[in-house]
Amino acid sequence: MFCADEKSQIQALDRSQPVLPGVPQRTTHDYVRVGTTTLFAALEVATGRVIGSLHRRHRAEEFKKFLIRLDKEVPAGLEVHLVLDNYATHKTPAIKTWLLAHTRFHLHFTPTGSSWLNLVERWFAELTSKQIRRGVHRSVQSLEKDIRTWIAAWNTDPRPYVRTKTADEILERLASYPNRIPDSEDQSVSL
Repeated sequence: MFCADEKSQIQALDRSQPVLPGVPQRTTHDYVRVGTTTLFAALEVATGRVIGSLHRRHRAEEFKKFLIRLDKEVPAGLEVHLVLDNYATHKTPAIKTWLLAHTRFHLHFTPTGSSWLNLVERWFAELTSKQIRRGVHRSVQSLEKDIRTWIAAWNTDPRPYVRTKTADEILERLASYPNRIPDSEDQSVSL
């Protein structure tokens, strides 16, 4: 089982001064945008291993290339279950046709507004805070190289994410949420 998603429009930013090692982190206010890339990634829930694919565009065509990569990387005898959001590129006729020819793939869509259910989002947050935001990239190729390096380093000692609360505890907290919001007297959450 994999949690999969795309992180689109990752910007390669060339800053006037780089972040220096051994110095408290600070970045300059000025930068030059030199382009963007999109990362399609799948986080294997059991192991934490990540399979990633970088593309300059963010369309169903690139998502299909990502699925082909997953098909090559996951051993042939295994079923592939993907937890995804409801983004339109995941449901195009071309993707549906590809899935019909690759019956070991099973897509499971999260409800709208529930990105927190998809664990690869947590991994994207780490990638952003520990690699992308800290970097200076004078080209998109430099940014993509850093992302590939990050994925390779992550996969040398992958760590699965483990939820610390039970599903019942999460649902209970969500149900009480309107009571904690000012002016939400008659609003209720239907779970």
